[in-house]
Formats: sequence, structure tokens, C-alpha cells
Amino acid sequence: MNYPLTEEQSLLVDSLRSFRQQELEPHEAEVDRTGEVPEELGQHIKQRAIEMGFYAPNLPEEIGGGGLDYKCLALFERELGKSSYGLHGFLHRPSEILMACEGEQIDQYLMPCVSGDRKEVFALTEPGAGSDILSMTTRGIQAGDEYVINGAKHFISSPVMPDFAILFAWTGVQQTSRGERKLVTAFLVDRDTPGFEINRGPRCAAQRAYHTWQLSFNDCRVHERQILGKAGQGFELADKWLKMGRVWVAAAACGRMERLLDLAAEYASQRKQFGQPIGKFQGTSFKLADMATELQAADLLVMHAADKADRGVMEPNDAAMAKLFASEAVGRAADHAIQIYGGMGLMEEMPIERLWRDARLDRIWDGTSEIQRHIISRSILRHYES
Repeated sequence: MNYPLTEEQSLLVDSLRSFRQQELEPHEAEVDRTGEVPEELGQHIKQRAIEMGFYAPNLPEEIGGGGLDYKCLALFERELGKSSYGLHGFLHRPSEILMACEGEQIDQYLMPCVSGDRKEVFALTEPGAGSDILSMTTRGIQAGDEYVINGAKHFISSPVMPDFAILFAWTGVQQTSRGERKLVTAFLVDRDTPGFEINRGPRCAAQRAYHTWQLSFNDCRVHERQILGKAGQGFELADKWLKMGRVWVAAAACGRMERLLDLAAEYASQRKQFGQPIGKFQGTSFKLADMATELQAADLLVMHAADKADRGVMEPNDAAMAKLFASEAVGRAADHAIQIYGGMGLMEEMPIERLWRDARLDRIWDGTSEIQRHIISRSILRHYES
């Protein structure tokens, strides 16, 4: 990585690289083929992560987390991004919005996620409301000290069946200068709650062992003490998660890009045509030059956003720029790598085709490229609004 690292950061990257190479990389091809991480393997990875101090690295030390700052977390996601989400998902990074837990919620939800005893999912996306969050139809109607919830969520990702959902539902409206705006509330809903059903979603071509789940709520009654944060303020909680999530997707894309560049460069230096390595031909070497240049640019955007997050001054467009550029750059890098490998790049015996498929998802989840461009352009034009 062409970015100055402290001694502590270098040690973190080296340790993560060894962990990835020893515990994750040997299983990549098989879990991609089957679309499953065997339970025994998943538990082994989780236990090793706990032993190494890699579990819940994003939460504060005082509650048992790793206490990493955002720059270190970016390096964390970058290194693990070289492997399958289905595997490194067992080095769980609980949703930071669980820090809004209060009272009994702390022992029931937050602390078990830190220790590895429970696993949550972030349930926001709906079939008819992806990037347009405020058009969600999942609704919670208050009935005394409970809320009756009806609706559905999809594309909710987790390598394993979750124990509970951080569910976002609209619970009221408020009048604004632009008309009515839905008020969204976050709820903590246990898997065994009556009226709540979880089923496996369709198999995805990318990140095959990182499952999607479909959540349905049919007159699901949730007590008001299950509200995370304050009623009507769920969108503010979700927004915090979404902004940093975009930085983490960008960081993982950088890791995947570096792996693609290393594989492509090694192949180009060894594969011979017309009596010399194909890396000596400009048609190949220029692709490597473009990959290296875009990787460095993406790395700098990610670390810039993470540094601003550490200082509490990161803006939405900082995360959007990092995510937009890195997610599109890794797609170009994957395509270049396949072109360098030729037909072999599309064979399942090689990791290139898997990295190519996995890279395509980065332009969609945590906000499409179009949404990132909207965020960036809106931040530019806002300065000219009267």
C-alpha cells in the first residue's frame, strides 16, 4: 500500500495478512463453489479471530471491542477484502449503531455481539425501497406500549442465520417545507418473535457464501423497550452506518484491486508469447500501469475519508467519492486481469473469475454508483443555491 503507515498500523496489516492467508484463503474456492461456509469452519474462524483480537474491532475497548480508529479499520477492511465476505464475515464487525443500546438492551444485544454469542443483521432494504430509504413500506403502528409491525425486507446480508434484526420501519410522519416526511424508528427484533420470519434469499453470482436473507413481518408485536435510540430517529442512526459502510466497501475494493494487480503482474511476467513475457507488450503493460495508478488513487481517497472520520469532520461526499471511485476502479482492474490472463482468466481453477464476479457487487450495495454521484453533485451544487 502506497500510504505512510505507523508501526502499529503496519503490525496490524501484517497480522491480518497472515490470518487471511492461513485461515481464509485455503477455503475460498470451495465455499464459492458450494455457496456455504461449513458450520465447523465458521466457528473455527470466529474462535481464531477472538483469540487474535480481531473480533468486534470497531467497538470501544471498554466494552470488549478492539477500539480501532477509522484509519486502522480501513486497513482492516482492505486486507480482508482480498478474501470472500462469506469467510471474513466471521471476523464480525457489529453494527456501530448498537452503541445506542440502553439499559437492558446493553446486556441483551450489545455485549453478546461483542463476545460473539449473538449476531445481528441491519434490516433496511426493501423490494420497493432500496436507495430511496424514505419510501419504505414496512410500518410500525403503536398500540399501547407495543408496535405492530408489518412489511418485508430483502437483500439483508449475513454469512449465518442472525439472532436478531436491527429493523427500520416508519412509525409516523412530520410536516416539512417539502411536504410530509416519514419518521423512521429502529427496533431490536429477536428471531423467535411471533410474526417475524427469516428465510434464505436467492443465490447471488457475487460473494456466493455471503448469504442474503428475506425478512417478513406479519402483525409482529414489538415492545417499545425494543426501540433502539429514540422513536422517529431511526433514519439518523441508519445514516451513520451507511456513510461509514461506504468507506468500508471502498477499502475492501482496494484490497481486492491489489490482489488482482499482483496476480496479473505475476502472470504477465511469466506467460510468454512470441518469445518474450507478455508484460513486455504495451497492450499488457499499460493495463498494469492503469491498475496501479487507480489503486493508489483509490487508497488515498479511502484514507482521506477515514482520516476525516477520525477527526469528526467527514462529509457524505467524502465517503461517496471513495466508494464511487474504488468500486468502479476494481471493476476495471478485474476486467484488465481477465484480459491479461486470456481464456484462463475465466476458468474456475483460477481466482480471477471469482474476484471479477465479486467486484461487480461493489457498485451496487451500500448505495449504487448513481446514488454516490447524486450525493457528490448535490454537495457541489448546494454552494450555489440561494
